[in-house]
Amino acid sequence: MSFRIERDSLGEVQVPADAYWGSQAERSRLLFPISGLVEHPKMIDAFVLLKKACALANKELGLLEAEMADAIAAAADEVLGGRLRDQFPVDVFHMGAGTSFNMNVNEVLANRAEELLGGTKGEYKLVNPNDHVNYGQSTNDTFPTAMRMMSRFLIGDLVEETERLAAAFEDKGREFDGILKSGRTHLQDAVPIRLGQEFAAYGAAIRRSIRWLRHAEGELEDLGIGGSAAGTGLNTHPEYRFRVVRILSDATNIQFRATDDMREAMQSQLCMSALAASVRILALELTRITNDLRLLCSGPLTGFAEITLPPVQPGSSIMPGKVNPSMAENLNLVLFQVLGQCHAIDLCVQAGQLELNVMMPSMAFSSQFMLQTLTNTLKTFRENCVVGITANEAKCYEYAAASPSLATALNPIIGYKKAAEVVKQALREGKTIPQVVREMELLDEETLSKALDPSNLTEPGIPGR
Repeated sequence: MSFRIERDSLGEVQVPADAYWGSQAERSRLLFPISGLVEHPKMIDAFVLLKKACALANKELGLLEAEMADAIAAAADEVLGGRLRDQFPVDVFHMGAGTSFNMNVNEVLANRAEELLGGTKGEYKLVNPNDHVNYGQSTNDTFPTAMRMMSRFLIGDLVEETERLAAAFEDKGREFDGILKSGRTHLQDAVPIRLGQEFAAYGAAIRRSIRWLRHAEGELEDLGIGGSAAGTGLNTHPEYRFRVVRILSDATNIQFRATDDMREAMQSQLCMSALAASVRILALELTRITNDLRLLCSGPLTGFAEITLPPVQPGSSIMPGKVNPSMAENLNLVLFQVLGQCHAIDLCVQAGQLELNVMMPSMAFSSQFMLQTLTNTLKTFRENCVVGITANEAKCYEYAAASPSLATALNPIIGYKKAAEVVKQALREGKTIPQVVREMELLDEETLSKALDPSNLTEPGIPGR
């Protein structure tokens, strides 16, 4: 491999001759071979788009020469269009605040802009990473701004996929609405419910979770760009931050806002806490629902077996014909990882000191990892599991008819104490509730029939009246 020599404030650095990154990215590449993971494509998009907006805003304000600013913007457009995507080698876990990645972006854009203006990469005679691409900026305001933009892009995708999942459960709620089954509380037999009601409730819970995601979207749209090093806006034009945000909003069709207090936006990453909280709420609800599905499909002969999940692959390397709830298990596996990333974000958010939270690289990684994996998982879970769920109507009705909690419907007619006697006798003798009521001559057939009419057992009302 051939190298070129670059010089920064610490001295000389050998950089691969064909690399568009420069000395600071190269130092980071060698210092932090931590995870083998580089920044997510959406983080690259967010950072490069931000740099383009900054260059154009400074051009409008007469702070960067038009030809230079246009070259930086053109270089950014090339990256946004898919070129040079292999020129961002900095590990996701690098130095505090994200300086390495900010400089990685500055160097790539500077070197490509240098070429576009007829220069040679690595010389920085026409475009300099610090003086021009980073003009009026600091890692301290660009990294949190790009992190919020990236998170906002990805949570938008998650919201769309979550809405599709909620709709899929609602569709199943309508499909299964006429199927009576035994309810269960404390994992014990309870009063009847319709299978469709269970599934409709899953959809409602997911819809409620989406409200929290949308709140987090709004928090992420407040941008602290223009705060520069300490949130005071040193070395920036008073109009600069507003113009940057306008350019970003026009480019993304997202109504980003210049934050009211740039100090707060640098000291606090509350928006990332809001993101983690909203994703945690969704993940906890999905964990509960997924566990329900695994219980309801347990069997096929020694479990509940009230529903069947689509078989997607053989379930055992030793037990022939065994089929597992693989898609539900996959969702659980991912949800536990997601919850871990939510906790990592919380720890990072509380670790800020004074004018800056330097834990942003870890926050950014946790955000992109949890949002991307959860979005992908919900899509395959919906397509390969939820839409193909079928009901075992006979098994559902068998359990409903046998449940001793049917006696609950008799409380208003014969009283709780007498109904409890019916239940005890039914369990002792292995009989159904209607059989025991008839034997004890507690109700005439018409009253009993009305009290235990399935259509009266799963909606508000007093059976038998």
